[in-house]
Amino acid sequence: MSREDFEDAVRDALDSIPPELGELMDNVVVLVEDDGPEDEPALLGLYEGTPLTERTDAWFGSLPDRITVFRNPTLAVCHDRAEVVEEVAVTVVHEVAHHFGIDDERLEELGWG
Repeated sequence: MSREDFEDAVRDALDSIPPELGELMDNVVVLVEDDGPEDEPALLGLYEGTPLTERTDAWFGSLPDRITVFRNPTLAVCHDRAEVVEEVAVTVVHEVAHHFGIDDERLEELGWG
């Protein structure tokens, strides 16, 4: 899958988030990178920032939170385009959930782990 097609899949996944939740997302940027961190090369996505549930007045003026979706690790675990689109959607939901303060344990319980 080309980078452009992968970015389209990420965009489509973001567009599938209910508008009510999308409107609540605050100061967050979503990026596509080819590879994840060297210490976690199989990582499909990463949320970096301060979840909405943990923000205080001291947070004001901070740089935007970042959600990064990693293209090559995603392509490596998927067998076809449909599987990539599905995995990207799951990854985006998972990382957006972190922005809302939902931890990995709860995501596992909800089936988004």
